[in-house]
Amino acid sequence: MNRLKKIREENKLTQKDIAKMLNVSLGTYSMNEEGHDTITLKNLIKFCDIFNISLDYIYGFSDTENYLNSSKSFNKEKLCTRLKECRKENKLTQKDIGQILNIDHSVWCRYEKGTTIIPTTFLYIFCKKINVSADYLVGRIDYNIKITNKS
Repeated sequence: MNRLKKIREENKLTQKDIAKMLNVSLGTYSMNEEGHDTITLKNLIKFCDIFNISLDYIYGFSDTENYLNSSKSFNKEKLCTRLKECRKENKLTQKDIGQILNIDHSVWCRYEKGTTIIPTTFLYIFCKKINVSADYLVGRIDYNIKITNKS
């Protein structure tokens, strides 16, 4: 997520400015940007919306900063459905995904059911493993694109 800092600096903003935009403390944003703590999916999407950039760009999956016809919304229902669909398309069980992420399969089940929102670190790993766009998974775009790891 080293692109958070790059984008902030390109826009001549301080960490304090971004923290205020995201409605988090300076310490929280600083830890997110420096990689000492994980930014929430909600705040990562908000960051992307502010700067009109894609999650895939932030993750380093694409050099394209934004996709055509992308939405500035997070669709929890689409996320749940697409996590499950992509898992099944790749012939993986919830237990398989649990082993990949080093979590109990019941935790993954909660992500697919929407009782818990997937953390950004697990979303990143899932996207890399399945080769699917994070923007597609969260419903920001409605076409699935294959990603590459550019970071």
